[in-house]
Amino acid sequence: MPATLHSPSSPPVTNWTELPAERRRDLRYSIGDGACYGLMVGSGETYLQAFVLAVGLGEVFAGLIASVPLLLGGLLQLLSPAAIWLLGSHKRWVTTCAAVQALCFAPLIIAAIAGTITPLAAMLLASIYWGTSQATGPAWNTWQGTLVPKTVRAGYYATRTRIQQATTLIGFLIGGIVLQVTRGTEDAIAAYVALFGLAFVCRWMSTWCLTRQSEPEPIPLNMRFLTLRQQAIRISSGPTGRLLTFLVSMQVGVYVAGPFFVPYMLRELDFSYMEYVTLIGSSFVAKFVCLPFWGRFAHRMSANSLLWIGAIGIMPLAFGWNLTDNYFLLLLLQVFAGSAWGAYELAMVLLFFEAIPERERTSVLTLYNLCNAGAIVTGSLIGAGLLRWFGVTVEAYMAVFATSTLLRVATLPLLSRIPRTTVESAPLQLRPLALRASEGSIDTPVLPALPDQTRQDQILPDKTLPDKILPDQTHDTIEFEPVATDRSVPLEQPMARPA
Repeated sequence: MPATLHSPSSPPVTNWTELPAERRRDLRYSIGDGACYGLMVGSGETYLQAFVLAVGLGEVFAGLIASVPLLLGGLLQLLSPAAIWLLGSHKRWVTTCAAVQALCFAPLIIAAIAGTITPLAAMLLASIYWGTSQATGPAWNTWQGTLVPKTVRAGYYATRTRIQQATTLIGFLIGGIVLQVTRGTEDAIAAYVALFGLAFVCRWMSTWCLTRQSEPEPIPLNMRFLTLRQQAIRISSGPTGRLLTFLVSMQVGVYVAGPFFVPYMLRELDFSYMEYVTLIGSSFVAKFVCLPFWGRFAHRMSANSLLWIGAIGIMPLAFGWNLTDNYFLLLLLQVFAGSAWGAYELAMVLLFFEAIPERERTSVLTLYNLCNAGAIVTGSLIGAGLLRWFGVTVEAYMAVFATSTLLRVATLPLLSRIPRTTVESAPLQLRPLALRASEGSIDTPVLPALPDQTRQDQILPDKTLPDKILPDQTHDTIEFEPVATDRSVPLEQPMARPA
């Protein structure tokens, strides 16, 4: 059981630095994990597209490697419950996946030394990377829900998220500087050895920080499993189903063009690495700088209004690349894109989880991730098909960007079908999983940081769940209901997905 954080007669602790020493140690290691993970994201996978271009695998493949591997991540999440059950611990599953993710960089370092890699090997490594990344999501959210007391979550996760966002940007800038300095020299390919080596070391340090954290409840009491069908019931009914349909449809349109901005910039426009880094970094910074403003807007107006602003804002973004190739105009476009994506993602999280009870959020997020990954792959295959059909030329990219814009606009009828929902605004904490030219970053929400805003009548009856777990049943997601014997301990109701 977790240690008692305060006596029944004393006020609850609201600042994590005032927690008992053992719990403060856990949370410091969690911040260390986030900081090292951010450096890994910024200097590692984010430059994989540039690397495959540098070794000559082509522009279409460079786009696909940024999208197709996400589908394996969505599928592997479905295996997480069984793995957690076999290991008897969320922590063991998270640290195992983190270690495997770190090892993905070892073959990339060897490939950078050799100056070549096969398309199959590159796609396989990227798929394992994303598979292990996404598979840790459900377990990490559940584990952190039992580790961080509710009373300190808002302030603690705000601090942790800011540090991770900062280190992600720092890693990205380091990579851009290294590649820019070596561009056009015989060390141009060898520079990726340094980047992937840094990412490898940072992920190992992140894994070490994970191993140093305690696990109050390895397998919480009253563990229950939800089948994929039961998850679908949760996610497809009422307003949530309409919202999901719109979000997935929009994602298809976005990813027709999204994965192909990097090869377009580096090959067709011949931007330098620093110009490339500045464009993506400006969108990334604008997104997170604007989030507090959008949060206040959602509080004064509504999350639905914010969703309309974000959706309308991102619809014409791809077409902006049809209108100009002027670097400074594209820089302004990227700043606007970051702000629009911030509004869109904040509204999405607020509306999507308003109808989902706190104890079911990770389960539902798992299924959303799978749908989202399917939409990403579908969109990217459409974009790749257009490039193949027209030939990899500037004109072909223009067709891809225009098609993406039309498909985004085509989601307007779906947006109009989403009913107005009353939901309190809450600070949104996002963990960057990757940096992207189209939306600034791929992010996942920190679920324990979100308040429970559901009404009792929104919770589906427990009769939809199995009464007991049978050995031969196939289950897809775990839910937990921890029982606190000490009522002074504010426990998360853990669940067992996310830039």
